[in-house]
Amino acid sequence: MKRRVKKEEGHTDNGKVVKLSLSLRYMASSNPVTQWFHRFEEHTSAVKALAWCPFQGNLLASGGGGADGCIKLWNAHTGACLNSIDTGSQVCALLWNKNERELLSSPGFTQNQLALWKYPSMVKMAELTGHTSRVLYMAQVIIQGLKVRMVCTAAGDEPLRLWNVFGVPELAAKVAPKANPEPFSHNSQGRFSAR
Repeated sequence: MKRRVKKEEGHTDNGKVVKLSLSLRYMASSNPVTQWFHRFEEHTSAVKALAWCPFQGNLLASGGGGADGCIKLWNAHTGACLNSIDTGSQVCALLWNKNERELLSSPGFTQNQLALWKYPSMVKMAELTGHTSRVLYMAQVIIQGLKVRMVCTAAGDEPLRLWNVFGVPELAAKVAPKANPEPFSHNSQGRFSAR
């Protein structure tokens, strides 16, 4: 038997993105970003992506559509916008690295690349290319036998791609940051495709 615990009213139209925090304490939804304690209205177009931070439970990343193109970082407890980064293109998906303080974004309509950002400075660390259309979905995949945490991406060009961008979990804290992000862009060993 299913029982509704609580009903919240908030959307007057169809929401496109809904995310529940890992602690189950916060819920956020798009158009505009609505979090039940605060209403975030700083994006200038529809919100296309939301991601709760795994290492800081009250930190929410949101990505704006075509006219906005910003990644915004929010304190869900206070409602404050902590940072805003103009990516130059709509943000279709966001994914936090669970081992390092990094955020992966997929901007649409430029080169269909992924961008890796260092938190909290939000300095772009690398760009990864490989899809021929914009990346709409991202998920972390753990390959147990290899002890590797990879990112799986899906785009309109149909192949799923696996990226070794987050590295091996046990080694992530020991690996020094790369000064040159170019090996990420051209590393064919870190990218696989399946149809």
